[in-house]
Amino acid sequence: MKLDSNQDPMGHAIAHYHKNRTAEPLRVFSSMFDEDELPVPHLFRTFDEMNRLEQTALRMAQGRVLDVGSGAGCHALYLQERGLEVTSIDVSGLAVETQRKRGVADVMQADFFEHDFGQCFDTVLMLMNGIGICGALERLPQLFIRLDDILAPGGCLLADSSDLSYIYEDEEGKVDLSGVKGYYGEVDFRMQYGDIKGPPFHWLYIDEITLTTIAHAAGYEAEVVCRGNHHDFLMQLKRMCEK
Repeated sequence: MKLDSNQDPMGHAIAHYHKNRTAEPLRVFSSMFDEDELPVPHLFRTFDEMNRLEQTALRMAQGRVLDVGSGAGCHALYLQERGLEVTSIDVSGLAVETQRKRGVADVMQADFFEHDFGQCFDTVLMLMNGIGICGALERLPQLFIRLDDILAPGGCLLADSSDLSYIYEDEEGKVDLSGVKGYYGEVDFRMQYGDIKGPPFHWLYIDEITLTTIAHAAGYEAEVVCRGNHHDFLMQLKRMCEK
């Protein structure tokens, strides 16, 4: 679903920072966590400022690339510098407009699950916990149905996520999920930038075992290619028959 600019705090934060090189913090609310802030300059980081998972994914990307949930375009700009053909998409029109001003050549406001791209891609990128756009565990199989439509032969999805089970560890390091309703990685969020308030939305943080199991059921091989320092990991997903 595309975002209305009046309900797009992240888009306003991106556009404001690009124009003024200053911005208020982007406030993040969730029923699971205390109020947090996302520093807007982080959305404009260079390759050297990215974490190891992002850098690994960008080095692995090849062929025609689809950058999903691309924000301010930092990944797309790096891939362009590498000489790759990149289609950059985001549901925020303000973010898309800012990417054009920053020099992203092929960028559009589009919903990954609904847009007809009219072509296939060798690499699909979902970084910064981008696989979370599924919103809930029950919607994860739809991701693989979509990949069946848009992945070129031999193509792959590169996606990072985080296992939130550490939140439920006791003093002995044992995970207790007995009081959790549903899947523990389903999180609700709402963002605010200045007076601009966004609608509530759901985000999925998937653990690697569950992701691998669902991927296999859909006919995809899943391989962890890199691990971070905060229960996060980068996974490559390819059709089994093409591995």
